[in-house]
Amino acid sequence: MTSPNPRPETSIAETRQTSDTLDFRSHMGKISRQSAVFFAGTLFSVATAYLFKIYLARALGAEGLGLYTLGMTLVGFLGLFNALGLPQAAVRFVAAYTATGQRAQLRTFLGRSVALLVMSNLTLGTLLLLIGPWAVNRFYREPGLSRYLVLFAAIMSLGCMTSFFGQVLAGFKDVARRTIITNFIGNPLMMVFSLVMIAAGFGLRGYLIAQVASAAIVAVLLIVGIWKVAAKQSSPAPSPTAVNGTVLSFSIAALGVAILDFVLAQADKILIGFWLNAHQVGIYAVATSIVTFVPIALQSVNQIFSPTISDLHSRSQLEMLGRLFQTLTKWILALTLPLAAVVILFAAPLMGIFGAEFQSGWTILVIGVLGQLVNCGVGSVGYLLLMSGHQFRLVRVQTAMALFMLGTSAAFIPWFGITGAALAAAITNVLSNLLYLKEVKRTLGISPYNRSYLHMLAPMLVMVSTMLLLKSSIMSIRPFFVGFLLALVAAYTAFLSVMILLGLNSDDRLVVASVWAKLRGTLAFAEAA
Repeated sequence: MTSPNPRPETSIAETRQTSDTLDFRSHMGKISRQSAVFFAGTLFSVATAYLFKIYLARALGAEGLGLYTLGMTLVGFLGLFNALGLPQAAVRFVAAYTATGQRAQLRTFLGRSVALLVMSNLTLGTLLLLIGPWAVNRFYREPGLSRYLVLFAAIMSLGCMTSFFGQVLAGFKDVARRTIITNFIGNPLMMVFSLVMIAAGFGLRGYLIAQVASAAIVAVLLIVGIWKVAAKQSSPAPSPTAVNGTVLSFSIAALGVAILDFVLAQADKILIGFWLNAHQVGIYAVATSIVTFVPIALQSVNQIFSPTISDLHSRSQLEMLGRLFQTLTKWILALTLPLAAVVILFAAPLMGIFGAEFQSGWTILVIGVLGQLVNCGVGSVGYLLLMSGHQFRLVRVQTAMALFMLGTSAAFIPWFGITGAALAAAITNVLSNLLYLKEVKRTLGISPYNRSYLHMLAPMLVMVSTMLLLKSSIMSIRPFFVGFLLALVAAYTAFLSVMILLGLNSDDRLVVASVWAKLRGTLAFAEAA
């Protein structure tokens, strides 16, 4: 007797499951590879920038760094308007136009965006030179800052262009090329130029000139990179088309998001400059520069996941999007916990590396890291809203949080100084991310959490116990920077080894397999060379 034929619906379900697995593996492989390059580039940049920051802090002092930070708040404020929301629009629409084969719209978008950015930067650069003296004399009460306004205007314009060109490459899903240009070429160039200029006695002016020169070189290299990538998108030269109304709507919303991001990121420094002084701003800026490194895993994933969100959403693949969201968020948190624990445990000596006058900022560091843990624990929620066409929900949350940030900063800073500023920023960060998460669940119906997150409890306990046992030995190592690196190695070894031993789900195994394959390929290439 012959066996019955398999049921058609069973075959269809198995085929669909196999297709979904292959699709997931393809997306995850691309995200992990591109994110790994960005992660490596960021690690390289941070490692070199950390050493450079120590030199800079000692060469310029807290006051010099404070003046630079206050000048950059002016650049950041006007830079909101000269970008016109186009860098974020580049990520979404370059990815969407490429995925759907709309070559004419892509070229029109790029050409007209560059023209708009050139005009806006000329206008706002002139405005900075006109209103800058009033701001630095009347608001910050730092007249010495007026001497550097021309250089700050150049930094603003070049920064806007490099940001846009970099996001265009991200939209093409070529984050690796962008990372090589900005992290492995641009940052070292800036540091070398700065060392030469500061050694020649130019001080803060030399540091600013170095930034202008390196940014100009990076802009040229990014343009060449875009030209090479775009050349592969072969199609007949199109006639100009009207800019899609969706692009205009999104750009306006992205501009609103950028303005609110500025308030959320810079309000604390502006108000410290208003109520306190440049010295306190310098200490606060050093602490927050370390805090911004903590979500490195999240930042690395966001660079390539953001165009992937646009791609999948434009093709209505929400189930795949949710599956990626869950797996990526879990690994973002897993890769952040050891780093956060080590920074918190060694906050005081870590700040002391920059000089004795900076060590008092260790509480700022601890508070900021705790806020960033929540940021990493919810994953790419802001980008999910922005890249899926729900940008106005993002704007609504950010508007409420910007007002909250201003209110709490104004209340806390006069009483608690820079510690009050750190508290206001951390509380705002936590509330913002929880509200973003709520909006993602409401609009897209996806959540980053499942039972597999419970597997991180035991690794976390083992890692914290290991760090507490090793703390006194690490503190005795000189220079302390070496001890800090050894602590990071021990923390990640303890956490990840226990996590892998406790078992991974099928999606986790795909991630590990993809990363391991990439590492083996890299090692094989190195051995062959």
